[in-house]
Amino acid sequence: MSDLVARMAGSVGELPAADWDALTAGGTDRGNPFMRHGFLSALEDSGSVGDGTGWLPAPLVIEEGGKLVAALPAYLKGHSQGEYVFDHAWADAWERAGGRYYPKLQVAAPFTPASGPRVLTQRLELVEPLLGFAQQFADANNLSGIHATFVEPEQVPLFEAAGWLIRHDIQFHWQNRDYRTFDDFLADLASRKRKAIRKEREAAQEGVEIRRLSGSDIRPEHWDAFWHFYQDTGSRKWGRPYLTREAFDLLGERMGDAIVLVLAFEDGEPIAGALNFAGGDALYGRYWGCTREKRFLHFELCYYQAIDEAIERGLARVEAGAQGQHKIARGYGPVQTTSAHWIADPGFSKAVADFLDREREGIAVDAEWLSERTPFRKGP
Repeated sequence: MSDLVARMAGSVGELPAADWDALTAGGTDRGNPFMRHGFLSALEDSGSVGDGTGWLPAPLVIEEGGKLVAALPAYLKGHSQGEYVFDHAWADAWERAGGRYYPKLQVAAPFTPASGPRVLTQRLELVEPLLGFAQQFADANNLSGIHATFVEPEQVPLFEAAGWLIRHDIQFHWQNRDYRTFDDFLADLASRKRKAIRKEREAAQEGVEIRRLSGSDIRPEHWDAFWHFYQDTGSRKWGRPYLTREAFDLLGERMGDAIVLVLAFEDGEPIAGALNFAGGDALYGRYWGCTREKRFLHFELCYYQAIDEAIERGLARVEAGAQGQHKIARGYGPVQTTSAHWIADPGFSKAVADFLDREREGIAVDAEWLSERTPFRKGP
């Protein structure tokens, strides 16, 4: 392996798109949209990540004969925003102890709480040197640690074998049980829940035209409308939106085939929208917003339209993003998500490990409690 070269690249965009995407082509989550060169480079080129954002691209790569053969989609972080795996308490504890928590290294798809591959390679023998290089990079730059968030289940053992700490959380996903229609899905639910969903859909759709758009069907005026929806939600949730307006144009240009934009029109005017990405075996719900409140429209655009789309495409699941126990009543069940953490200081690492042991116990209890409250029919 003496002809391998490990280095930090300046951006994903400077790396060959075909070589990068070839690294993500394997595994069970084949075609994950958020690891695509088009997605990550669009965030860079639009200014959504980079100088002044607290997300500085720092992809760590291994090249062989000048060809890209392994990579970590990594970012130097100056804060903990936009990650959806919360470590603010860790940062506070370490800084009160006299340490410096930021910058840290984040291995992730920015602003995206969706599980996927984080070690990008087709060659398992490169995993150990790649993670080892990441740890050496962190040590050499006095970083407090490395955090790989929303790691797909098949890759968790890779991080465990390297001695990283494992953290669990819960999301809510809809699972396709070979449904042919939305009514097939409803037939699996208890009668009361089935009736409630039908009433919600009727109320949401009354006086509204709903369109699902992909690829070249998404025109600039559609992105203009969605930008207003996104700004409204972003300003209320995060203080300022993470993505710039240009990001949506670039995402549409570079990976429009993976986008499903759901828009609601009232009297010909767009009043609400939800943005989804399709890839591998899943539809991923990402952003929602509206300029006019209408009862149950959020559930219709974000959850029920996503189910319709997944059934039509034959996808195995819908991942509806972070948090939200209200999703259970809409047929989305609890699913464990995983992150992996390498902490540079041994004493701090031990303290975090003790915390994670207790946290995982609580997460397991919560998952069992939530699983008992799904709307599906019990028994025969």
